[in-house]
Amino acid sequence: MTEIRLPGGRWRLWEQFALRGPGFPAEGVLRLAPAGLAEAADKFGPTDALTGPDWDAFAEGFDEAAVATAHTLQDIARTPAFREAVAWQNRPVLDSGIKPFLNWTPTAAGRTSMPRQREELVAHYWQRFCVKNDTIGFFGPVGWGRFDPEAGAGVRVDPGEGLVAATELYFAGWAVDALAASLAADPAAGEWTAPRRVPFVRPDGDRVIVPGRPPQQAGAELTAVLARCDGVRTARRLAEELPGLDVPALLDQLVRRRWAVWRLEVPAATRPEQWLRAWLDTVGDVGLRERGLHGLALLERGRERVRAAQGADQVVAAMSLLEREFVELTETAAVREKSAGTAPCRALVYSDCRRAATARIGGEVAGVLAASLEPLFTAAGWLTARLAAEVMEAANGVHARLAAQGPVDLASFWFACMPILHGDAREAAQRLQQQFQEHWRAILGPEPGARRVDRGLTEVAAAVAERFAVEDGPGWTAARYLSPDVMIAAGGAEAIERGEFQLVLGELHLASNTLGASLFVHQHANPAELSALTDRDHPGPRLTPLLPKEHRSRLSARVKYALRRPEDYQVALVDQTGDPADPRTLLSADVAVVERDGTLRVVLPDGVEFPAVDVFAHVLTTLAMDLFQILPEAEHTPRVTVDRLVVARETWRLRASDLGFPEEKDERRRFVRARRWREQQGLPRFVFVVSPTESRPFYVDFDSPVYVTVLAKAMRRLARKDPDGRVVISEMLPTPEQTWLPDDTGRTYTSELRFVAVDERQVDGGEA
Repeated sequence: MTEIRLPGGRWRLWEQFALRGPGFPAEGVLRLAPAGLAEAADKFGPTDALTGPDWDAFAEGFDEAAVATAHTLQDIARTPAFREAVAWQNRPVLDSGIKPFLNWTPTAAGRTSMPRQREELVAHYWQRFCVKNDTIGFFGPVGWGRFDPEAGAGVRVDPGEGLVAATELYFAGWAVDALAASLAADPAAGEWTAPRRVPFVRPDGDRVIVPGRPPQQAGAELTAVLARCDGVRTARRLAEELPGLDVPALLDQLVRRRWAVWRLEVPAATRPEQWLRAWLDTVGDVGLRERGLHGLALLERGRERVRAAQGADQVVAAMSLLEREFVELTETAAVREKSAGTAPCRALVYSDCRRAATARIGGEVAGVLAASLEPLFTAAGWLTARLAAEVMEAANGVHARLAAQGPVDLASFWFACMPILHGDAREAAQRLQQQFQEHWRAILGPEPGARRVDRGLTEVAAAVAERFAVEDGPGWTAARYLSPDVMIAAGGAEAIERGEFQLVLGELHLASNTLGASLFVHQHANPAELSALTDRDHPGPRLTPLLPKEHRSRLSARVKYALRRPEDYQVALVDQTGDPADPRTLLSADVAVVERDGTLRVVLPDGVEFPAVDVFAHVLTTLAMDLFQILPEAEHTPRVTVDRLVVARETWRLRASDLGFPEEKDERRRFVRARRWREQQGLPRFVFVVSPTESRPFYVDFDSPVYVTVLAKAMRRLARKDPDGRVVISEMLPTPEQTWLPDDTGRTYTSELRFVAVDERQVDGGEA
């Protein structure tokens, strides 16, 4: 095992890393920048009138270039791989936008509003498929690499065969839930369904304890049933264990009082259909079991048809048939509407793929990486330690108040801490980020208006060690992990080998091993290797909070943590989304919270103890994950480089209504004015843009009229929605010409390397 230890001795990098990149070569976007057009536009000075013979000649050349670009976009739209990628993303667009666009013959006069909109549609998808380091399907396959001292000085890539080495298809969890709900509607399902106690409710003799309320008298019969509602015993079995009681009536009463749940629930899992099949095998009602197995088999056959589909037309046909069968089977819509409250995976099935290319990082790149990241990790550790300390200081006060009234269970403690977790903790995170940025300002000393801030590593590391010194540990167990995204800017793998490269930090995710997400783990050739790395980090068991199945954009089956081990515990605080049969999945009402030597600890029913801060792990990680931003937001922030690592790219935050050129109706004049504006602002040719009205960041090439138009329209939308709305524009680094990740044909792709860093200091926990 090749370990990479950082110079300070505190941090260690996993020997393996993920290789994220799109499924189309980076050169693709350059096809949409007509040769010579930008230079021709720049001949018109800031005060030159856009009229006269010179302008007429430029306008004629622009129109010719626009028609040529339309033909190029049609060539792109005809590409089978492009059409198939669109089919996975939004297949109605193939008929509503792509098909009529391909049936159109581009001419200067014929480029009316609708054809131009379709040009922009294709260009918008194309930039995502070519330069966005997504992780989704074959157009964003998960690649893998490792550190290898025998890989020379730079990066060695084995491109493999083709783009993708393996493809897997998964049901969205909500689709299997819909089938389960249709089965549960059968009156026969009730007796074969296992009721479960709500995690924060606990029977106590003839009473029921609910957080924040006085104990409620329930009677011996009701509490006898509640005590047995473990999510494993079916209602039929409960009736057998409690002869003489009307168990169904008592269960109905428990459900009405919200003390128990009695419905068929599929645990959160990457393969939820497997759990449903296992449940069906236990059902004694032949009719119900056969209906369920038939429905499950129907959906699985549909999934296999989609898996076997090749090309857009077959994908569309297979998906459409699967959806029709799903609607008939479940009487549920087959596609979820997109909304702020909807998690990813809107379709019934989704695809994840493993990239054929693998990479090995050699000595020089590994050394530069380790040395450059060390001060950043030290600063990040300060953030998580301080955040945990502030939250737990307030939580100690909550516990003291509850303990004065008697023993404290985790459910009561959790609910009493809600004002802290969703109020004080947020304020603390914002305050700590401000302090964090003040420290970095003192360390970097940027001059007002500077475009570039370049500092030496030795100087920065010493200042970081002084300003971000903490004696405490990481804060909580998950905070031992950091997940940095790093890109390599170079003119190919040969340049990297010669030492001609620059590292660029994309994001630094705090308090999370993001490679533990299902979408990464299950696209590894040997997931057991990732489990072994986890064992290396955690010799003992861990305690984690059990999370909801879905929640907006943060939680879904694809990002569910998949490196939990048999010895690890998880506690259901509010939602029980795990397998009730798992002996190490606990309910919050059954866990005690005690104070030992000034530290709060949770005591599990089997006597094992963990730091109480670990039950707040998800809330704390959510607060901390995006805090690493060394410069405060401003209209302009410089590129910051420490030796050979760019830790912040140059960025502009501007009011959309101030840009000026988006309101220009004539696309020729808009292109010229956009280039003038770019020159005034000092923007580079290639940028990424984030707008509140757009769902994702998007790429803009100021040499490309179609991408200038995409930008202009996005700015008009934002200005109409919010006249004061600001757009964030960041330099693209690496640029499309600085890519080095090849396929087996020699074409290169944008990419980022996602590493996992581990704090070697252990968090106290898992003790009996």
